[in-house]
Amino acid sequence: MIADLKPYPEYKESGHLWLGDVPTHWDVLPNRAIFSEIKDRDCPDEEMLSVTITRGIVPQKALLAGSSKKDSSNTNKAAYKLVQPGDIAYNKMRAWQGALGASNLRGIISPAYVVMRPMADANPLYFHNLYRTPMFAKEAERWSYGITSDMWSLRPEHFKLIGSLLPPPAEQSAIVRFLDHWNGRFEKAIRSKRRVIALLQEQKQAIIHRAVTRGLDLTVKLKDSGIPWLGDIPAHWEVYRLSFLADFSNGKAHEQFFDSEGEFVCVNARFVSTSGTGIKYCTQNFWPARRGDVLMVMSDLPNGRALARAYLVNDDRKYAVNQRVCRLRSKRVEAGFLAYAANRNYGLLRHDDGSNQTHLSTGDYKTLPIQCPPAADQQAIVRYLDAHVSKADVLVASLEREITLLREYRTRLTADVVTGKLDVRAAAAQMPEEAEEETLPDPEIPEEETELEEVEG
Repeated sequence: MIADLKPYPEYKESGHLWLGDVPTHWDVLPNRAIFSEIKDRDCPDEEMLSVTITRGIVPQKALLAGSSKKDSSNTNKAAYKLVQPGDIAYNKMRAWQGALGASNLRGIISPAYVVMRPMADANPLYFHNLYRTPMFAKEAERWSYGITSDMWSLRPEHFKLIGSLLPPPAEQSAIVRFLDHWNGRFEKAIRSKRRVIALLQEQKQAIIHRAVTRGLDLTVKLKDSGIPWLGDIPAHWEVYRLSFLADFSNGKAHEQFFDSEGEFVCVNARFVSTSGTGIKYCTQNFWPARRGDVLMVMSDLPNGRALARAYLVNDDRKYAVNQRVCRLRSKRVEAGFLAYAANRNYGLLRHDDGSNQTHLSTGDYKTLPIQCPPAADQQAIVRYLDAHVSKADVLVASLEREITLLREYRTRLTADVVTGKLDVRAAAAQMPEEAEEETLPDPEIPEEETELEEVEG
């Protein structure tokens, strides 16, 4: 159905670079003709909302749940702005990054944010899709003012000057219906691939766990390791403190030097927990890593999946180690075995009361127990795991690439549809009946988007 979409019969110049040519019968208006600013206050008991980059407007409690971050909003919320379902709200300081959306919820947001209410003929869902495109983000950046990028602000008087599209109401609804349907299909495909990735990761971890705790000889005699969470290990293996097996040191802060043009790969918790795929670059390197170093996470991410994860540096790129990561240099154990073994030693992360630890100190690392076979066994285990784990990693990388392509295609499709480059009227009319009811975006936070973006509404 997407492949059959065609442009509109006639176009006109919109007069706005970010919109390009638009269908002849669509209106092009300044936002002041489409929206009115809303400053309703004195509703301190309403639910706190947050404006995020990835999901638009969501309940603040959904962002705080499972996170170590705290609510930083004021105790007195009388000045907080009321948001009604259908309103458009944005974070003035982050609109150029995409922190904007239509609300499906009633609640309050920070008084520093902006609430706009569309006129009767303007479908908020249409504008939700229009304003969350990369082109609008660039336009918001153009109209934002500030000395540096972290201080840029899109003031309401400048938002009202931005030119926007206003298709006929029936076409707005058709566009929303079409995008709802296809976004659902894209999300279903992405979730399916995520489930396969999770299964591959479980399979990989099971292979690693078996090899680094029992070895490759299934008939080997076992003994009690003396560590409840580790259990039995081969009788000829020993257990040592990490400080005996490797020298270690903490990294240094690099966040203020993040830059896509930087020459150093910043090793932070996300980079390690994603096996080196969550790459950010930085321009300065206070704490380098080299081939053969094992990098281990000291402070957890909000999703609780990073603490004590380990990553082996096996190339010669320039790595800069973040302060949340510990750099280990092996002295009595194969670096590859140390990385595999460290990834399976989670006993340190659980207390007797069942609570989770979210940070490891230097003292924790010194006493972290590591099971250690003889050198020949270590080498054999590393060769075995390198061969088997690499197969799973290749499949995971392929699936991750497919997810990236799906998201890129969805972004391009959305942009083409909301700016009239493709005519979806006939396609929307053929959508299944269940897609007829228009709903604002689901405010729930998907599992893969658990990093806290915005704490204060």
